[in-house]
Amino acid sequence: MSFGILVLLVVAGLAGPLTAALHRLAPPAVVGEVVAGVIIGTTGFRWVHTGDPTLAMFASVGFAMLMFVVGTHLPIRDPQLRPALARGVWLAVTTGALALGGGFALAPLVGYHHPLVLCVLGATSSAAVALPVLQGTSAAGPPVMTTVAWVAVADVVTVLAIPLVMSTGQLGKVILGGVLVIALAGAAYLVATRVARRRLVSGLRAQSHQRGWALDLRASLAVLFLLAWIATRFGTSILIAGFAAGSVVALLGEPRRVAQQLIGIAEGFFIPLFFVDLGARLDLRAFVRDTHAMVLAAALLGLALVAHVGAARLWRLPVGSGLAATAQLGVPSAIASIGLSTKSLTTAQASAIMVAVLGSLAACSIGTSMLGRGPTLSDHAAPRLGRWHRADPAATTGPRQGRGRQSPEGESNP
Repeated sequence: MSFGILVLLVVAGLAGPLTAALHRLAPPAVVGEVVAGVIIGTTGFRWVHTGDPTLAMFASVGFAMLMFVVGTHLPIRDPQLRPALARGVWLAVTTGALALGGGFALAPLVGYHHPLVLCVLGATSSAAVALPVLQGTSAAGPPVMTTVAWVAVADVVTVLAIPLVMSTGQLGKVILGGVLVIALAGAAYLVATRVARRRLVSGLRAQSHQRGWALDLRASLAVLFLLAWIATRFGTSILIAGFAAGSVVALLGEPRRVAQQLIGIAEGFFIPLFFVDLGARLDLRAFVRDTHAMVLAAALLGLALVAHVGAARLWRLPVGSGLAATAQLGVPSAIASIGLSTKSLTTAQASAIMVAVLGSLAACSIGTSMLGRGPTLSDHAAPRLGRWHRADPAATTGPRQGRGRQSPEGESNP
């Protein structure tokens, strides 16, 4: 890959924020990035060779960082979430049951004989999309907090399910790799909580802040890439590595300086490149020519709507909560990317999955509008990210700031 192609990819990635800034009802930035990739890739002018190994490596890093961002959005430390968590779990279980039945019923009709993949696509929600949007709703209401818990649980469970339903190797080895990644992430959390305030560590971090060494950022990248390396060695998707690393940040509390730095690298380069590359690999011409692919897209969107709205009504939540919980992004993007890489999905089928994603984002927008607007929901786990927001200022209120003492890196410790 040349610097010219790299410039093209970066410029194409700018389509995301430019599109999102046009109007308060404009789509999230990711939509513009995928569309830009479609234009310069397989469907459009074919300026990008998607088989380039360097581009594939950059896109893999972007994928890991995308899942890191998803993990940071889990409101694990929000005390308002705890009373709603049990109901959120039952909502996720109900959604999964509805999606399971629908997935097995639809598989022979849409010509895709992997019903468990359809089940995961029907049951998933995206915390990275739904939680920031829900910040503009009347967060004091129980329906909204229950929806937040529901989305968080569904996101975690479906992310963990992907390596199993998309496994192309030995299932035992895949499970072992996932367990090892999660265990190492837990160890990283314990180490971080125990050594952060040691005098030697504090001294090194103070010098890092003064001299611009960025030691915290380097350590975080080392952990993220170590988890990703272990995941790939065991045939487990790197999405588990990114998600586990992001969840550690969420568990550590208010966003640290290193989280802002790492997310800046991710949002500024790697994640847009991942979505542009994903769009470039999609073949919308094949999608339009393939009747089964178009039926698949409609079936996936319909399954997600029925599963989420149906679960909401069964648990006496408003329709708006079900529509908001329909929002999808990380899991379908992961399935499309893995499927294209392993040849388990055709380009038309991957395009169908992403078309259904766009429909789910529209449903989320409608649902949050139905829920209304009011006080903001505080996310105790992650910094606010513009990628998942529209240009509506009411939907992008920043997080509540920590009030603890300042660490050597200028971070606020809880």
